Amino acid sequence: MNKTFVLFFCLILLTGCGESNIYREYECSFTFDTTLHPLPCHLTAILGNPGHYVKVETNTIQGIRHLKTIRNYDNESEDIPITTQKETQLKYALGANNCIIVGTSRYGNGLLAYEGQCANCLSELGGTRYPMTWQNNGTQLYCAKCKRTYDVDNGQVVNGTPGKQLYMYKASFEQGILRVWN
Repeated sequence: MNKTFVLFFCLILLTGCGESNIYREYECSFTFDTTLHPLPCHLTAILGNPGHYVKVETNTIQGIRHLKTIRNYDNESEDIPITTQKETQLKYALGANNCIIVGTSRYGNGLLAYEGQCANCLSELGGTRYPMTWQNNGTQLYCAKCKRTYDVDNGQVVNGTPGKQLYMYKASFEQGILRVWN
């Protein structure tokens, strides 16, 4: 077999590996400009702080989009009105049931984004009513439906029936802009 062909084939396999973990069943499209929301904003504060995560939900109140965040380590919530012209033109789609989880892993400081619903319940039971709650000082996420507990830093099941790890989304933080998408 031609060495060039084998090398080309191996490169194709390697480049496809990173995409296979991205959850695509429900649309996720989230952009947040941290320069418009400086500290102590929860979403701004998680970036670059290992072990800090927030659950993010969105809703519209009297015609104004709001982001609701809940921090992992103290369950404190924050309401962030989205009011600038730049922000109001953005599209927001937050996965299966309007919730994503975003934060910085304690393992290598990588930015992570997860679906806010239990991966196993979503795939086994269908529907979208399987929210998870912070547990163990925010280092874990718990699903009351299936009783599984997930490690927030790697998405793996750490308690309960073995199963799928948390569904992941792509995440980036560049030039003050946090993006989560699939």
